[in-house]
Amino acid sequence: MSTPPSFWLPTAPCTPDRCEAHPGPAAPRAGAVTGAVRLTAGLGAVLLGVLLSPLTAPLPAAARLFLVRVWCRAVLRAFGVRLRVTGAAPAPRGVPLLVVANHVSWLDIPLIAAVLPGRMLAKREVRSWPVLGPLAVFGGTVFIDRDRLRSLHATVGAMARALGAGGRVVVFPEGSTWCGRAGGVFRPAAFQAALDAGAEIQPVRIDYRPLGPAAFVGDDSLGASLWRIATARRLVAEIRLSDPLSSGRWPDRRSLARAAEAAVAQDSRLLPGIPAQPSAGTVAKDSANRSFSSVHQRESVKPASASSARTPS
Repeated sequence: MSTPPSFWLPTAPCTPDRCEAHPGPAAPRAGAVTGAVRLTAGLGAVLLGVLLSPLTAPLPAAARLFLVRVWCRAVLRAFGVRLRVTGAAPAPRGVPLLVVANHVSWLDIPLIAAVLPGRMLAKREVRSWPVLGPLAVFGGTVFIDRDRLRSLHATVGAMARALGAGGRVVVFPEGSTWCGRAGGVFRPAAFQAALDAGAEIQPVRIDYRPLGPAAFVGDDSLGASLWRIATARRLVAEIRLSDPLSSGRWPDRRSLARAAEAAVAQDSRLLPGIPAQPSAGTVAKDSANRSFSSVHQRESVKPASASSARTPS
């Protein structure tokens, strides 16, 4: 992943193995044979979904979204990624919802689609990526040219229309991937679409344990990232859903962006001194086939396939 050419684009001072301000320990690795099997299975799951996707065109939107969720869970499982979902219960379909999350990896996209499938906003380069590209196109991703500021207004308008029709749009407002030990500032442009459509904001916190294999930052390449994930041992991806925010409670997009950023940060147990707050309708699911202890949630253990539930990057 090359450094963005435009001076106004955000960049993170991180690498997959080290964050500039918060260095972490090296992650344990699986063997080359395990990595090759997972990589083959993961790419095969992606290819199978792409080949079968035209058959889903006549299906109702709810059925297609269900299949996207199942497909993404299968892809994650094939790559050896265990999925854990905690926090508030997801909003029902038909409620205009802008899903905003911190951004660590390309893996964030199938991860969120496995829980909250919707139209994602991503940089145009993603369309041509060999693994993520088909996933993004099949999911109805809105692509944006980050080097052309003039295209931002039209993109925000497209997002507002999708939200106004009762849809769900997923964005990563930090504008770039970060290593997960540190994060960027939420940029306010996407929140204008929520204000225009009267949509709610769903803050989502993404955490990976161990963190290093999933991080996709700096001059990392997609091939190296795929191999690092495939050879990771016991890689767990956690999505924590905070209570939705009503866009009408904030006067402008900047204050709304700050509120959403704070909600995402408060859900991170990586931030010292800020405890995660459970919500009244807390649910938790774990596809790791093992239990996770918590004083806040009651958890159930299920395989990824059975549990239910870009902006510029």
